[in-house]
Amino acid sequence: MKPTVHEVTWADPDAAALRAAMESEMADRYADRIAASGGREIAKVNGLDADHVVWVGVARTEQDGPVGHAALRWNDGDLELKRMYVAPSHRGTGVSSALLTAAEDAARALGGRRIVLQTGDRQPDAVRLYERAGYAHIPIFPPYERLTFSTCMAKPLR
Repeated sequence: MKPTVHEVTWADPDAAALRAAMESEMADRYADRIAASGGREIAKVNGLDADHVVWVGVARTEQDGPVGHAALRWNDGDLELKRMYVAPSHRGTGVSSALLTAAEDAARALGGRRIVLQTGDRQPDAVRLYERAGYAHIPIFPPYERLTFSTCMAKPLR
């Protein structure tokens, strides 16, 4: 069943639950790097709350409810895609594409000239998704310079 994306607030319970699931998965995936830095470096660059966010979308399916999340924030004149996450049970089903399209549409409506994003080197599926959607690799941008394992990408908005 095709997912639908709904704009919600940062405090929306479904959005909060999806972010918590993402944080748990990323903590496991990058546990060694978090431990090596004492978590300090990652915490310094990943701070995000309602004061920073300009758009939040939650993807839902009729059968399963909330299955994906994405947010946008301003970053030095660009809109940055943040907290893009799809529940493991729904990966490969079109949820990520629906979220990405909704985020790009929201970014255009907000007047953004391009979307930038940061992901990690242990997320090759995410990198492939972004490449297929027209995102190009760019140098690591602030505030991610300390995270040398970052993969940063951008896409102009027309």
